[in-house]
Amino acid sequence: MSQIKNISGRGIPLAGDDIDTDRIIPARYLRCVTFDGLGEHAFKDDRVQTNGEHPFDRSEYQGANVLVVNANFGCGSSREHAPQAIRRWGIEALVGESFAEIFFGNCVAMGVPCVTADADSVEKLQAAIAANPQTPVSVDLENMEVRCGDLTLSVSMPEGARQSFLNGVWDSCGQLVNQLDAVRETAAKLPYLAWT
Repeated sequence: MSQIKNISGRGIPLAGDDIDTDRIIPARYLRCVTFDGLGEHAFKDDRVQTNGEHPFDRSEYQGANVLVVNANFGCGSSREHAPQAIRRWGIEALVGESFAEIFFGNCVAMGVPCVTADADSVEKLQAAIAANPQTPVSVDLENMEVRCGDLTLSVSMPEGARQSFLNGVWDSCGQLVNQLDAVRETAAKLPYLAWT
């Protein structure tokens, strides 16, 4: 199992409320058999419209791994492709005002923590990153803080999700593999699995 307690790196600010999953990964990329290659298409239409000025295109944010967003991020359809595209672009944690529930759940299932802070704090963090994109950013799930240079924010997330990261049980497939003997024992007791 993989514990996730602290994500450190650099930040990337993405301003705007209600950024939905259609904007995160346009529908034409949903036909893939695997999620491989989705990262290059994250925010594809927004990136085309901004002619290289989208944060995901700008050179100063390349290699960043903490995405800082505003309210209701990941709303819209429940496509798992959206958090997959963000993760495959290189994002390992998100900080925002709020997240759509299904998007949040999909992120947890992939090991990508989403923490929240009030609007003023998020805007300060976005401004600090924009002012100096090389400033280290850390998301500390043990102390529920985000640090960026001299700025320290208190953040929150549902305690169940937080504990799943801290204890390394966010990966449901990994849990099944680790408990293979118990799974086999339970399966042996199920009458509908014994086709005799």
